[in-house]
Amino acid sequence: MNAFETMLVVTTATGLVTGLGAIPVLLGARVSHRVYDAALGLAGGIMVAASVFGLIIPGTEQGALSHVMVGVFLGGFGLLAGNRLIPHVHAEFKQWRGHGGADGEEPSIDDRVRRAVLIGGAITLHNAPEGLAMGIAFASGLENVAFVLAIVIGLQNVPDGFAFAVPVSQSGVSTPKVVAYTTLSGTVPQVLASVFGFGLVAVAQGVFPVAAGFAAGAMLAVVLREMVPSSHGHGYADAATAAFLVGFVLLVVVDAAVAF
Repeated sequence: MNAFETMLVVTTATGLVTGLGAIPVLLGARVSHRVYDAALGLAGGIMVAASVFGLIIPGTEQGALSHVMVGVFLGGFGLLAGNRLIPHVHAEFKQWRGHGGADGEEPSIDDRVRRAVLIGGAITLHNAPEGLAMGIAFASGLENVAFVLAIVIGLQNVPDGFAFAVPVSQSGVSTPKVVAYTTLSGTVPQVLASVFGFGLVAVAQGVFPVAAGFAAGAMLAVVLREMVPSSHGHGYADAATAAFLVGFVLLVVVDAAVAF
């Protein structure tokens, strides 16, 4: 396979892994706040480590630190700007039927639906820059960097999927749709963004440092804006923090093993 075909296979597989996070919902398991908060903490730890060791450091090795930092600010503030729009999206749920409404009436719009939209939107938003970084890495001939990114992103996609699936299922969506939505939330943005990133290299060389910084900034913003607050509001902050540390160390160990 050529670089483009390899990229498509890798980014698709990485995105599909997100669907594994919906397995507890698929099996009908009852998810406690402790488990849910710990999953968010685990994903957050992996994402922070991936931002530093999988994106920022490789970005500085391929270009100027200033370029990476510009990308960090663009990604972080871009995610915050997107999050300001997401809370308004829940109004669109008034058009839905069969997701909680009785006798065809409009379903109630409660905090569970809003939380599902917020978390789902945040996860989808940060999957796009990750795909962008992988696409640019493959197109730039940085296959080692691209595969490291694929591994660390795949690791974080599982708890990401879990964090997405739980509130979506609680909002009244059927189980098959929860699995489908969870899988698509990781696969579609990553694949589309990777194709865009691959094509971008043909137009502008040396864009990987900025793209890596952009992905890192978006991921850090997601952790601080969404995952930390969501995992510390139910009285299980210690469990979430412990899981965060486990996720961070896990990613560092995997990154070191792959690099070695």
